[in-house]
Amino acid sequence: MKVLSLIPPMTQLNTPYPSTAYLTGFLRSRNVDAVQEDLALALVLGFFTTDGLEEIKSAALKLAEAQRSASVNFFLDYIEQYQSTIGLVISFLQGRDSTLAHRINSRTLLPEGPRFSSLDSYDDGLDDEEDENPGDSLAWAFGALGSQDRARHLATLYLNDLSDVLRDAVDDRFEFVRYAESLAGSQPTFTPLADALAASPTLMDDHLRMLTMGVIEKHQPTLVLLSVPFPGAMYAALRIAQTIKLHYPSIHIGLGGGYVNTELRELTDPRIFDFVDFITLDSGERPLLALLEHLNGKRSAERLVRTYIRNAQGQVRYMHWQESDIPFEDVGTATWDGLPLNSYLSLLDMLNPMHRLWSDGRWNKLTVAHGCYWKKCSFCDVSLDYIARYETASASLLVDRIEAIVAETGQTGFHFVDEAAPPKILKALAEELIRRRVVISWWGNIRFEKTFTPQLCELLAQSGCIAMSGGLEVASDRLLDLMKKGVSVDQVALVTKAFSDVGILVHAYLMYGFPTQTVQETVDALEYVRQFFENGCIQSGFFHRFTCTVHSPVGRDPQEYGISLVPQPPISFAKNDVSFIDPSGVDHDLLGLGLKKAIYNFMHGIGFDEDVHTWFDLADMPRTTISKSKIAKLLGYS
Repeated sequence: MKVLSLIPPMTQLNTPYPSTAYLTGFLRSRNVDAVQEDLALALVLGFFTTDGLEEIKSAALKLAEAQRSASVNFFLDYIEQYQSTIGLVISFLQGRDSTLAHRINSRTLLPEGPRFSSLDSYDDGLDDEEDENPGDSLAWAFGALGSQDRARHLATLYLNDLSDVLRDAVDDRFEFVRYAESLAGSQPTFTPLADALAASPTLMDDHLRMLTMGVIEKHQPTLVLLSVPFPGAMYAALRIAQTIKLHYPSIHIGLGGGYVNTELRELTDPRIFDFVDFITLDSGERPLLALLEHLNGKRSAERLVRTYIRNAQGQVRYMHWQESDIPFEDVGTATWDGLPLNSYLSLLDMLNPMHRLWSDGRWNKLTVAHGCYWKKCSFCDVSLDYIARYETASASLLVDRIEAIVAETGQTGFHFVDEAAPPKILKALAEELIRRRVVISWWGNIRFEKTFTPQLCELLAQSGCIAMSGGLEVASDRLLDLMKKGVSVDQVALVTKAFSDVGILVHAYLMYGFPTQTVQETVDALEYVRQFFENGCIQSGFFHRFTCTVHSPVGRDPQEYGISLVPQPPISFAKNDVSFIDPSGVDHDLLGLGLKKAIYNFMHGIGFDEDVHTWFDLADMPRTTISKSKIAKLLGYS
């Protein structure tokens, strides 16, 4: 039996999403013939060619002039310039042609469409008399030694312009990450997806169909596994399945991944089984072994593990034979064999040195521990397996896996993708890396807890840690307590400064709109964030709008948080986000505009002298109650 695991569009373009690498490595450790392909990258690269742009042009010309967006009109005006440069830009972003940076930086090679208007926002960061190259607003950001980064930022804007054309002329649901996300995310019925899949295929769908048939012919699998980490990959996954069912009906299809594990836990709509045969929940190793035994005639359907099927009567049944999960130490080493590691695009969307890590560079993804050791945060899906079941592996085994991955890929960058990497394990891992003289660069996600002392931060830096992200959330001690976050604002300041002081970049996850959050608390939170940037505690951050989910403590016990849930329609398909009524009546969406504007400027070193209430375009905004020197005094600066 041969198993083919596929990454459907869209995930990310700088590095493969790791789920297929985990499953393929695990299956091979069990002597299963397993292979993998990334159709997300292949789909984008198929359009970003001279011929692909010609197809986009043909689609754009079919639009009436009144239907053409500014992006489409610009594309049509400069189509020859796009076609003569697209291959060069892709090669440059793949790291194959570094000297092209000089031509890109001249600002005369690439057509500069609407996305390039964002460069104007940097003009405020440089006085005219300081500008050695008037009109070049990136000079302050990169300088003479940053030519590669500067060129990659310009090339990324160029690709973003083309992605807008793909959306406006080919498929209005397309985005580089959130492809047709609204069709799947928290959709109570399968109908929106069913209607989209029954509609005439777009040019995007046709490309995906041909790619699907190509990998099936290449590998001749018995079982195809579709990993769907986000709602924005579900539509394309089912288009892939639709093609396989039509042209290769004997092939079995399994569906799993983060989106499935989170949102399809109350599935009753049988129509999805027109496209797939099995849907598994939570960690895939044990359900997959049971499924392989079933397909080999060694296990009945009734003994499948955490698996949905459609029975002979057309009803959805959930099979959950009780078997223990594969221990984290026994899941094997991920493998990237079969994925085109030299073809991923190193993009530079934002100039901020920490924020860029998510899209810049080809990182080996690795999990230090399964689940979360804290699992108390009230906004988090702590009831689900990927958070609730906490397991670790020894530092020695982790470094063995790291060495094997470096030997296979030739690349020493690692992104530890834990929900919250445990300090104890990170300390042991750092010591083992140093003891064995294994040289890597790594970054990950943590809780900013007091265990991360300056001494531990120094040790992590010596082992190769370059960056850390973690949750400051709503920078309010009252709300942090209500969230059961287990940290305080002062503690986060001390921990983040300890990381920054040893050269480790820090990104803060921030939140607004949490139940009972007041306008005053929002303004005060922004003042704390301003001071965190000003005092060098953090270098990057992002404000997320709080979303209540059904698997979180807030969603499960809303009364404890002072809210009531809006009644939901009957659910037969996806269930996750749930609307709620906060009696405070604060318009958090309106406040969010000011928060995002402020932090964008803070990340570029701008606006620290502004009173934070002025970032909000609202009348009668209260001034902050936080002393402007509070964090500086805490850190001993004044």
